Amino acid sequence: MEKAARAPVLDNAAPAAGAPYGLKHVAIIMDGNGRWAQSRGLPRALGHRAGVEALRKTVRSVSDMGIPYLTVYSFSAENWSRPAAEVAELLGLLKLFIRKDLADLNAQNVRVRVIGTREGLTRDIAALLDEAEALTRHNTGLTFLIAFNYGARQEILDAVKAVARKVEAGTLAPETLRFADLEAGLATSGVPDPDLIIRTSGEQRLSNFLLWQAAYAEFVFSPVLWPDFDRKALEDALSEYGGRTRRFGGL
Repeated sequence: MEKAARAPVLDNAAPAAGAPYGLKHVAIIMDGNGRWAQSRGLPRALGHRAGVEALRKTVRSVSDMGIPYLTVYSFSAENWSRPAAEVAELLGLLKLFIRKDLADLNAQNVRVRVIGTREGLTRDIAALLDEAEALTRHNTGLTFLIAFNYGARQEILDAVKAVARKVEAGTLAPETLRFADLEAGLATSGVPDPDLIIRTSGEQRLSNFLLWQAAYAEFVFSPVLWPDFDRKALEDALSEYGGRTRRFGGL
């Protein structure tokens, strides 16, 4: 997975005062745009557009709550297999979101990071992603990670390749290999693992999203279709998380 050069993000963020349930990182699989449109007799494209508005509201809500990190699954590496017209619509919405919302995100002190491969992207899309990261690089509020053209298996494979190169160069001995050595090669390096992963629309699977990072995450599978996901739906998911006891394999 080819990554654009970027300054590292250190995991030194603590939940802001009042962050619900001590959350540091919420990740969301935004699902249900097509079904939302279909249930209303609308084209799928209108479902995706409604989903962008839900994303705007969610970023604002998470930032207001003082949660330091938000990751959203916006476009998987497998989504290229969708009909060409739908892929074009999704890419167009990404362009529109960045062009329309980037100034607002920057003004709100939000830092944007894009995780996923840049290889093979058209020049205009790659330039927009680079612009979003460069403009907000020094912001200190919410870190907003957009998983675009992302697949967790590829991410892990690339991290393993990075470790193998170090072993081959003699700078890392296999017997001293630690989790941190592999994590350094992940796209989320420096970001705390998600405390909570939310998937909307009632589906109950990860779909190749943050497989390594999700090892001890809590999951909430919301029946709400993504375009209908609002602050109340977010608060309901956080409340469900808050009622659980995280043991991390202990008692």
